[in-house]
Amino acid sequence: MTARLTSEFWVAAHVRRCHLEGAYAMVRRRGAAEAGAIFLIVDRLDGRNDFYVPAAQSEADDTRARSFERVLEGVDGLKVEARLARELRFDPDVWIVAIEDREGRAFLD
Repeated sequence: MTARLTSEFWVAAHVRRCHLEGAYAMVRRRGAAEAGAIFLIVDRLDGRNDFYVPAAQSEADDTRARSFERVLEGVDGLKVEARLARELRFDPDVWIVAIEDREGRAFLD
């Protein structure tokens, strides 16, 4: 059985991948190192943003892989922040990764 990557390791690798692909990414909030939920905000630098949350485990193909679901697409930053505030009230121990990419890529493939 293969162990799942820690949230801290996954986030570090994802930020590095974004940089390698020519996008800017930063960790906006650090959560639980081992298994904190990870949220992604993609700023398209034109006023439009996308927001990704962890996919339900029932929708994941492999329980060890991380999957995400885009719940907001092409919205202004205030809508993303409002949704994020609701998520943080539910679970304050989360990771938030902010990505700036004109093409709107989240690099989740």
